[in-house]
Amino acid sequence: MTAVDPRPAATTSYPAPLPTEAASPEVTSPSVRDVIKAYVGLTKPRIIELLLITTVPVMFLAAGGVPGLGVVAATLVGGILASGSANTINCVLDRDIDEQMRRTRRRPLPRHAVSPRSAMVFGIVLGVLATLELGFFVNWLSSVLALVANLFYVFVYTMVLKRRTVQNIVWGGIAGCFPTLIGWTAVTNDLAWTPLVLFGVVFLWTPPHTWALAMRYREDYASVDVPMLPVVATPVATARQILVYSILMVITSLALWPVADTGFVYPLAAVVLGVVFLREAFALLARANTGAEGAALRPMRLFHFSNIYLALLFIAAAIDPLLH
Repeated sequence: MTAVDPRPAATTSYPAPLPTEAASPEVTSPSVRDVIKAYVGLTKPRIIELLLITTVPVMFLAAGGVPGLGVVAATLVGGILASGSANTINCVLDRDIDEQMRRTRRRPLPRHAVSPRSAMVFGIVLGVLATLELGFFVNWLSSVLALVANLFYVFVYTMVLKRRTVQNIVWGGIAGCFPTLIGWTAVTNDLAWTPLVLFGVVFLWTPPHTWALAMRYREDYASVDVPMLPVVATPVATARQILVYSILMVITSLALWPVADTGFVYPLAAVVLGVVFLREAFALLARANTGAEGAALRPMRLFHFSNIYLALLFIAAAIDPLLH
């Protein structure tokens, strides 16, 4: 479920080495700020932002209003640590393909700003801290859910699915759905149908979101043999799959209305946002049917709106109990 900086990275050229008798140029050590920036970059902050957007609003639903600030803060800290851990380990395991893809060449490991060993240690430490922080300051159910999400993302998605099956992001995206459960259990220490419906929304949202990005960077994924759907299917077939998942996502989003007994704010937002999302999905399919390829498909329109859709939908879910 992922929000990634789509700007391609510039290729760095290096000067030829000086003759041995010439004076070596002075090597400047990275500043503390550069080191901190590199380690923060490993955690993929933009993805963390999106995951937190699906955590906090669910806490409002669970509380039927404003949840305790203490539990919100503790859940946010734990969520940041847990997500940062999974993303960092993902960077280590995927560093070989990240070096070859335009979209990921600027990450810390391809730039050799951090060593793989140091990054792995950093990721593991973040994971341990997340588990303990959520367990002691929130509850152990939330802690276990966060740990399961991390293990799923690392071992099931990154190590097994991503490079082997076209269904990689469909099932691998399950890890990104867990914040809905964690937000709910952080308040109630129990599971219910409400967070499971929102789990379903994020699950169905992930393929259109990711496939739209993969359509834009199809050549990148093809060059490293990652079988994303746009790599192995035609633009028309990919756009059809995006539309199918989009329709199911909108239907599932509307199911929250009766399940959670929300007021008028959430269903109104779900309908309006859903209509716009479906319009973008239909437009993408229409462009694909005309034979458009590459930039002419404009898949990033849907990609960017998918981020807006998820954020506004969950914000509406948080506002609704305050007015209901």
